[in-house]
Amino acid sequence: MIPIKKLLITSCLVLGLTLPGLAQSSVSGTVTDAQSGETLPGVNITVKNMPERGTATNANGTYNLNVPSLQDTLVYSFVGFVKQEVPINGRTTIDVSLSPDVQQLEDVVVIGYGTQQREDQTGSITSVSSEDFNEGAITSAQELFQGKASGVSVTSGDGAPGSGATIRIRGGSSLTASNDPLYVIDGVPLDGGGVAGMRNPLNTINPNDIESITILKDASATAIYGSRASNGVVLIETKTAEQGQDLQVSYTGKASYQTIPKMLDVYSADEFRNIIEQQHGQNAVDLLGDTNTKWQDQIYNPAFSQDHNLSLAGSTGFLPYRVSLGFSDNSGILKTSDMERLTGSVTLNPSFFDDNLEVNLNLKGMRVDNFFANRGAIGSAVYFDPTQPVMVGNEDDPWGGYYTWTNSQGNPIPIAPANPVAMLEQQNDISTIYRSIGKLKLDYTPDFFSNITATLNLGYDYSDTGEGQVRVQENAAFQYDGSGIGGLWTDYNQRKENELLDFYIKYQNDFPSIESSVDFTAGYSWEHHLEESSNFSTNRLRQDTTVVYSDTDFATENYLLSTFGRLNYSYKDKYLLTGTIRYDGTSRFSEDNRWGLFPSLALAWKVHEEPFLSEFEKLSQLKLRLGYGVTGQQRINQGDYPYLGTYTQSQPTASYLFGNEFVQTLRPEGYNQNLKWEETTTYNIGMDYGFFDGRLNGSLEGYYRKTTDLLNVVTPPAGTNLTNSILSNIGSLEVKGLEFSVTSIPLSTEDSYWEVSFNATHSVNEITKLTAGDNPGYEGVRHGGISIGNTIQVHSVGYPRSSFYVYEQVYDENGDPIEGVYVDRNNDGVINSSDLYRYQSPDSDVSFGFSSRYEYKNWDASFSARAEIGNYVFNNVAAGASYIGLYNSTGYLSNTTTQLEDTEFWSSRFLSDHFVENASFLRMDNITVGYTFSQLPDVVKSMRLAATVQNAFVISNYDGLDPEIFGGIDGNIYPRPRTFVLSASLNF
Repeated sequence: MIPIKKLLITSCLVLGLTLPGLAQSSVSGTVTDAQSGETLPGVNITVKNMPERGTATNANGTYNLNVPSLQDTLVYSFVGFVKQEVPINGRTTIDVSLSPDVQQLEDVVVIGYGTQQREDQTGSITSVSSEDFNEGAITSAQELFQGKASGVSVTSGDGAPGSGATIRIRGGSSLTASNDPLYVIDGVPLDGGGVAGMRNPLNTINPNDIESITILKDASATAIYGSRASNGVVLIETKTAEQGQDLQVSYTGKASYQTIPKMLDVYSADEFRNIIEQQHGQNAVDLLGDTNTKWQDQIYNPAFSQDHNLSLAGSTGFLPYRVSLGFSDNSGILKTSDMERLTGSVTLNPSFFDDNLEVNLNLKGMRVDNFFANRGAIGSAVYFDPTQPVMVGNEDDPWGGYYTWTNSQGNPIPIAPANPVAMLEQQNDISTIYRSIGKLKLDYTPDFFSNITATLNLGYDYSDTGEGQVRVQENAAFQYDGSGIGGLWTDYNQRKENELLDFYIKYQNDFPSIESSVDFTAGYSWEHHLEESSNFSTNRLRQDTTVVYSDTDFATENYLLSTFGRLNYSYKDKYLLTGTIRYDGTSRFSEDNRWGLFPSLALAWKVHEEPFLSEFEKLSQLKLRLGYGVTGQQRINQGDYPYLGTYTQSQPTASYLFGNEFVQTLRPEGYNQNLKWEETTTYNIGMDYGFFDGRLNGSLEGYYRKTTDLLNVVTPPAGTNLTNSILSNIGSLEVKGLEFSVTSIPLSTEDSYWEVSFNATHSVNEITKLTAGDNPGYEGVRHGGISIGNTIQVHSVGYPRSSFYVYEQVYDENGDPIEGVYVDRNNDGVINSSDLYRYQSPDSDVSFGFSSRYEYKNWDASFSARAEIGNYVFNNVAAGASYIGLYNSTGYLSNTTTQLEDTEFWSSRFLSDHFVENASFLRMDNITVGYTFSQLPDVVKSMRLAATVQNAFVISNYDGLDPEIFGGIDGNIYPRPRTFVLSASLNF
């Protein structure tokens, strides 16, 4: 690993420093409107394949541009006009006329099994190109489009290196099944399951290789993916080269410094001593130490990270190619956490037989080395006694020399907080993952029938976790089991093989006699998903006693077979119709429920093309859309055989004695042979608008979604199953929402360009059914585990999913909560579980996304921000703060947060609505300032330097560490760092 890393970094430095200077030439001219003949100010002119080397026409429509060679090609582009590429051919004066292109017909977006011109879209689709991606220390694809699309929520899991994110498109459609969207990378769908030992499956793709990310939101756009599309589809396309492209070598390097923006406020050593002396007796005081340890400072530290990417793109004869190599080293602010990633990709897209056969070969490979910190240290750093030292000896002393709460026998007290530094330093949790995604796509258009294209797409996604291991030292107090056994030795591995075959035929034709055009696609798809894994866990050999905690081998597979079709029909290029249908069969359900039919229909009307709007010259687009569709959900989180009776073998520690031999038992599991798809029906109405030749454009959407056959856990009749709870298709859920987006270009001149984007989403959900019959007294499904075995949330009919289920707190005349006093909501004179009520939801009422980019000559500045309004969070950390919790009679002390001062509760009150807080927030995700150098040696076509601040600030009234918590329960998350990034991009 190290030699490859050094070679990559050295190569990049050599390429960046070897810059001999050569002469340049100048080209000037005037750009006009081809229809009116008027000059056009603000037209962008760049050298082809050198986007950073360019200029813009002035107020008179003239320009002057230094070019590396008079044999280059210039690219002329302007909003609302057709882009032109003009070879210089030795000229120094070039005048150009641009043709109006009000609808930007060349703007093509990726859809399922093909592409489509943006103006012909009938569904709800958002596409984010590489030009609009977020900047900074980006390690995964979801960070690129965070806050860029209405109706799409991207919540990072935490601040760990390479951490995953929760992505929800229009809120999701299920209670117990997966709500994750389907990810399709270069035409290869991911299986939706995680990879053992890997934080985020999207880390597979180097963000520098991504060209565009398209999000399919409504059923008319997603139904082509059938049983996996209820939660939307995210299409990721990577970069390729073009036929005839000159060799371009690109290098991007980033160095980042991560800091901890906020820590929890806990009592200092002196404050803690005072509280113990005031609230507890001499036994507690005798346990106090004489040091002053800030435990959070002991586990966190600033961290450095680096990212390097080198790519070569060009064309040799008939063979366009692109090759890239990337390396990232991301250290975490929690000590011992780190991620190293090496990625490589090769793309070849040649054409044969006079371009009748187009070949696209795409191979991506990666290796990720993960170093996981023991996250239990985060909570222990909050609660460990600040008067005690980190160390009281050396590694040869008991418990490794780390201060430990022990009983009279000198053994660790199991319920006492563990030394957080010991938890980090005495545990080694690592994994190495290899993953490769590839495809071979063949498009053939025969000469004798040029309206038909046949496509064969072969793809795979292989991953191998061959070196997953967890090691805990045998003298680690936090691993001591109370019987003289300590340490942990775990080895695990996993191999996943996902294979794909798609074959489809596309027919396109225009029928001028009836002013119509038709685009029809029909195909077949086959997928196979295989997983094999094993886990062996034991204690480390200590006192000649070995205990095997687990020893398992596991294998599973599933198949998905599909036929699909799509028809796009256009009449007079104004009235559009799209119909799709997919017939899916999955091996995850029984033969009676294995197949599902998923149709959709969408209509669109280009109103701006009508004669009655011809006088509205400022209106460049007005399109109305209406869509309907049904999609399914087969990822129900019940494995691949939920309809079959299975047996679970007991662990070695749970054997049964037969005679003189211990025998592992087989336990029958409950099952439901009638399980089937969840189905979501979606209605969508939308309007796309544009003014001033597209300089102001956007969309307005409204949608209604209803999921039926919703999976819910119910109690089966006694004696009918081998479990007291079973998953069944008996519920329904409704989601309604509005989405709005607008992009404006208020300024476009020779020297300046300014673009502003804004999007907003309002969404509400309601559970409408959870039982087979009408049962008004049914409480619902309680979930959302918190401290001491409590649950804080419930799914109930007539309420939003995951509503908080709490007691209504009573306050005194000063507004302070009265401990243990709640409202008797049913007026029966008794406070019990019947007085719990449903209060607020973790889902926000409204979410916003803001972004802006301003360019002035060679300078550029941009920012991206998000806001969530009306989301609530249960502050589990604050709810646990109590005076009684500071001292335990078994012989230890615990610190807590200063939020105890707000309540002064003697005991913890975990079910009080006082701790359900409004967590609305505004987060500035990134701020970037960059400069593009224009006077460079010819060997360097362009160079841009930039500085970025990620997670610049958060504005919120929430009392906890961070208001952005998916699921709404705050229980000591890994803090999101504030990151300062310096980057350099060079094209040769």
